[in-house]
Parts: sequence; C-alpha cells; structure tokens
Amino acid sequence: MEYRKLGNSNLKVSSITFGAWAAGGWMWGGTERKDAIKAIRAAYYSGVTSIDTAPIYGQGNSEEIVGEAIKGFPRDKIQILTKYGMRWDLAKGDFAFQSADTKGKKIDIYKYAGKESIIKECEDSLHRLGTDYIDLYQIHWPDTTTPIGETMETVALLIKQGKVRYAGVCNYNTAQLQEAGKYVNIVSNQVPYSMVLRDIEEDIVPWCLDHNTSILAYSPLERGLLTGKIKQGHIFKDGDHRSDLYFYTDENIKKTSAFLEKIKPLAVKKNATLAQLVLRWTIEQPGITIALAGARNEKQAVENALALTINLSREEVNFINQELSLLQLANQK
Repeated sequence: MEYRKLGNSNLKVSSITFGAWAAGGWMWGGTERKDAIKAIRAAYYSGVTSIDTAPIYGQGNSEEIVGEAIKGFPRDKIQILTKYGMRWDLAKGDFAFQSADTKGKKIDIYKYAGKESIIKECEDSLHRLGTDYIDLYQIHWPDTTTPIGETMETVALLIKQGKVRYAGVCNYNTAQLQEAGKYVNIVSNQVPYSMVLRDIEEDIVPWCLDHNTSILAYSPLERGLLTGKIKQGHIFKDGDHRSDLYFYTDENIKKTSAFLEKIKPLAVKKNATLAQLVLRWTIEQPGITIALAGARNEKQAVENALALTINLSREEVNFINQELSLLQLANQK
C-alpha cells in the first residue's frame, strides 16, 4: 500500500481508501451488515487504513458499521474520514432531493451546514463511530443558505476542541475553496472523478495543485461501470440509484465495454483485473491523492487493495489516455 499526505497536514492516508457509501445500503439496493464489516476488516489487513463514510449513508447505518468494524483496532493506525451537512431529519437549508431510507420510507434530504447542526452532527458521528475524534471532517455538499464562514469557523472550533483533526470539503468549486480557506486550513476536496468523468481537470485540479490541496476521487470505478462486469440489459435492484444514471444506458454500457476490451490486454499483462487497472490509473493522474473504492465483501476489498501492486509506465498511461480520448459517451438519458 502507498500512503500519501493530505495537503499540508500531517495526516497520511492510504492511496486506496475504503468508500463506505454502499456499506450503508442506502441507494445501493440494500446491504448485508456482516459482509460489510468483513470487507472493511479485510481491507485494513490489506493495508487500506483509511475509511470514508458519512451520516447520510444509510441514515447513520454506514457510520455504525464502520464503528463496529474497527472496534479493537489501534485507533492511531486508522484514519476516519466522515462528513456533515446532509440532513434527513431536519427540513432546513437547501432541499436536495427526495429519497427512501433503507426501510423504504420516503425522506426529504436537505443540504444544511449551520453551526448548531454541525456541532450536533459531529457528536452523533463520534457516537456511531465509537471514537473521540475524526481525522478528516468534510462538508458533504455546498449549502447556499449558510455563509461559508459560519460553516468553516465551526469546524475550526471542533478542531480546537480536539474532536476533529483536519478540515476537508466535498464537491466544492474553486471559488468556494478559496472562500473556505479564509477560515480554516482546507487540506482536501472530495470530488467525482473517473476515466469517463474528467471535467475537474479543467479547473479543480489546477487550483488544487497550485494551493497544495489534495483531491479525493470518489466513484473512480463509476459505480461499477468500469469493472467490466456490467453488460447491456443489466437490471438493478429496487432502490439502486444507478438505474437512473446516464452512464448505464445500453448505449453507454456498450461504448464503455468496447473501451475496456481495448485496455484489457494490459490488465492481463499485469496479472490484474480491469478494476485494479482503473484504480491504479486513477491515482497516477496529476493532483489525485487517493481513490475511494467501495466493496461489498472481503474478496472485493482485497482486490481493490491489490491495485497498488500494479506499476504503470508513462507509456502505458499514455496508451490508456489515447484510447480514452476516443470514448464519447452520450450524456443524457
């Protein structure tokens, strides 16, 4: 495993970090708690010491699973990355969308990051995770109803109190990053990035490189699309959000599958799976510090970790990039 420092902090994280969204079950067609716990533990024993979660993932379920999974492990050897600013139990802030919880009940999701809300969320997360501090505390989505200064000053207070070590953001643009940095040291920005979604290369990546801010790439496998396991006509389980994403139209699955077939010989040459090759490529890109990778079971968790055993030459990266330049997905469903 490779460990990389976040921004100008002293916090080192595993370059493949366990993404625990699916572990919470919400929007992924359910989850098996025992399998999720085993997956996190298998990842840890494979060198994946960093775990990214959030309260909204299963409405607390993901954080509870993470807390149970790491129980008994040395706390200073694990890096907990969690978030705040998405409420399903408070109708305040920016309305995000309507969803269903893990039991099928309709819930309204709001993006809200006011001071009192953050303080409450932090205490709730600490309790669910079974810890007395969070290594990286990230706003989940921008909240236009709360001044960025209020939000970030609150996180600065939590850092002063020892409940949080470092501040990060998610889904922030460059202007928001600039503003947030006036109030607290922002060490990272977590944003979507994959072989088929590279728009951050235009502005976010250059800004973060210039300001020593790490980029945490989420959905690097594009929610499973880039594993090569999803074929045309795939039927998702009820409650799986992927059924509504344009990446998963038959046309785009066909195009992506054709691209993956072109780079598959390189994966074979490396004795690797397509998913491992994609993860390795991701963290080789400029500005990308870590790739978040979820796992439903022990086997997937170990496979994700083994992506770090692959070495890619500059010529091989260029070959993948050349093939990618020919891939044009239809961006509307």
